[in-house]
Amino acid sequence: MVRRSVNLLMALMLSLFLPGCDEEPERLNDYLVDLATFIQTRDGCRYRLDNNRLLIPLRGGDCSGNNGQRVILNYSLMNGDTIRVNAVSDIFTDGIRTAGFPEGYGADPVKIQSVWTSGGYLNLIFETEYHSRPHRVALFRDTRAESIDLWFSHSREDDPPGYPEKMYASFSLDALRSEDDQPIDFRLFIHTGEGLRTFHFTLQE
Repeated sequence: MVRRSVNLLMALMLSLFLPGCDEEPERLNDYLVDLATFIQTRDGCRYRLDNNRLLIPLRGGDCSGNNGQRVILNYSLMNGDTIRVNAVSDIFTDGIRTAGFPEGYGADPVKIQSVWTSGGYLNLIFETEYHSRPHRVALFRDTRAESIDLWFSHSREDDPPGYPEKMYASFSLDALRSEDDQPIDFRLFIHTGEGLRTFHFTLQE
């Protein structure tokens, strides 16, 4: 299920930090917002940024989550790699699917805001009309193609007409990695309101 964007969460969080009109203004703590992967270890949890830096939460209570889950992490740096977690929002996380294409492919168009590779993942920020029913997304590989062709699948699942909603998705590219550690070129196809778009990427080992 694609989760709602972090915008509302961020707005609510900031409202907690803002002083009331009759209070002395206080300086907000500096914070950063990054995509990260939740990692569970014997010593607690870590948040791995896409540059492979491991961040250690200051409080053990911030260690709830599923191993390998991609998140939007709002945090403040403390000492070294220790952080104060201000807010965490899960985003849809999956891998590349080879079964179910093309019969299970969803071609409902989306508006692409950003698409990029980092940390071994294909990351997307896209906009679609959302009302109340969860949409279904996936990343399929066309195994019949001679080149590496990936197709972003999006189905509204009969969601009634609603309002534009920003959504996030992150797909592991581990299935594309080669044994000889060579860069891997691939194409990504996405149906948009303007038609089928093609993106070219190189996965660096």
